[in-house]
Order: sequence, then structure tokens, then C-alpha cells
Amino acid sequence: MKNTPVIIIKKKRGHGHAHHGGAWKVAYADFVTAMMAFFLVLWILGQSQAVKAGVAGYFREPGVLEFEHSTGILPGAITAISPEGAPATAQQGGTTKPADRAALEQKVVMLKKMLEQQPEFKKLKDQVEIQMTKDGLRVELIEMSDSLFFDSGSAALKSGTIGLLQAIARELGSLTNHIVIEGHSDSQRYSTSRAYTNWELSADRANAARRVMEAQLPPGRINEVRGYADTRLRIPGDALDPRNRRVSIIVSNQPAEPTTADVGGGHAATPLPPTALPHPTPGPQPPAEPAAAH
Repeated sequence: MKNTPVIIIKKKRGHGHAHHGGAWKVAYADFVTAMMAFFLVLWILGQSQAVKAGVAGYFREPGVLEFEHSTGILPGAITAISPEGAPATAQQGGTTKPADRAALEQKVVMLKKMLEQQPEFKKLKDQVEIQMTKDGLRVELIEMSDSLFFDSGSAALKSGTIGLLQAIARELGSLTNHIVIEGHSDSQRYSTSRAYTNWELSADRANAARRVMEAQLPPGRINEVRGYADTRLRIPGDALDPRNRRVSIIVSNQPAEPTTADVGGGHAATPLPPTALPHPTPGPQPPAEPAAAH
């Protein structure tokens, strides 16, 4: 028994690698996301200002309808509010393309720059409001107590107003969007005559602006002229406030269908000198009673 060999059996057990978990996958995914964002920023920085404005508008609101107090991720874009200051609502009758909206926003920047840089408009720039709304680009010539744009109680344009409207029309001439011109008055009665009222006055002022702008625009670009009298007050709490007297120029959100002049390379009509522009004559009024200021 003493010489019996001792048999020792050794069993080897397999040992797997330690469990490392999935933390590395999360870190790698974060790295890839950061790199994608980095290259996207580099791409945006190389684009035009119009593209930057369009991207900024999309990130403010995917429908490219911007709101009064919204802030974008890129500088230089224009926020949009309604004429009354309320947030813009969804547009009816179609969706505006980001590129179309961006082109109008770029015009807002250029029109404001024009007013600031040209000395002949410095006196008027504080009474010209330019903004994006749910309807499109809106330019408003807003009267004050000194009546800078029109002669008191008439639709006769002042010389500075003619130059301003011509400059605005030239700036808008590169767009194909339709333009609507609106005239508004306050609630001050024009006269005791029923033959010529604030309805006629507001429409005549809008038409006076149309005549000046049409000389600088391709044919058919202005497709509507409206006279609202005092039915759409800018200052509802004070119907006699002079700021209710204004002319509004609205450029629609969407480009119009190409016209024959656009397709065939047509040009805008030859500009008329201010002295050649016709001025409307107000309707009949009682001779004994002077017209009130509007």
C-alpha cells in the first residue's frame, strides 16, 4: 500500500473575459453625434445669408412661421409678427417654401439698410415700418401729426414720398411675388359731403402709391389695391390717432406664376420723373367747409 502512487486529478475551469458593459457604446454614439453636428455647422457657415436665414427659421418653427419673441440659432434672421403685434398663425391656402420665406426676410434686411444709409430718407425712416408677417413682407408708411407722406386731407404725394416709393419698388423688383397696396385713414370725418369720404381718400392714396411703384416694377406685379378707410385702425384705442393714417405695401409669401414679361426677359417700365407722375384729385367737397387733416 505504501508503494501505491497517489493520483492527483487537476480540472481546468474555463475563465471568460470580465463583463465590460455597454458604456463604451454610449460614449461612441455621443462622439459620432458631436462630429455630425460639427460638420453640419461647418456646412452652414459656408452657405449664403438667405440659406442661413432659412435654416434659422426652420429651427425656430418647422413650418417656417416665426413668432414675435422667438430666438433663432443663427444671427441675422428676422422674426415675424402680425401687423397688430399678435403671434403669427398658420398660413391658409398653401405652405410657404423656406427659400421663398428666406428671400423675403433678406429683403427686410436690405430695405432697412437702404433707409439707414441713404440720407434723403433719414427724415422718413422712423415712420416706415418693415416686418415679416403671416401674410408676407409688409412695408407701412405711417403718418404722424406733421403729415410727411401726403398733403393734408388729399391723396397728393409729397416729393419725398415719391422718392421713397420708387426706391422701395426698385428693391422689390427682383422678386416675382404679387404686391397688394392698402390705404387706411383715421376716423376724422373728411367733410360733411357724402360724395367724398374716408373710403375714397384711403383708396385714392393707395392708388397714388400704386402709380409711382408701377413705373418701377414689371407689368402685373401689383395685383390688388384696397381702401379700408378707418375699419382697420392701427391704434384701436384712439380712432383719431394720426398713426391710423397709413399706406401698407404687402408682398405675398409665395412667388407668382411667371408672366410673359418674366419668361421673355421683359423689363420694368421706364421710370417717370416725379413731375410727370399724376396726382389724383379729391372728389367734390362743400366749398364753405375746409377739409379736415388726414
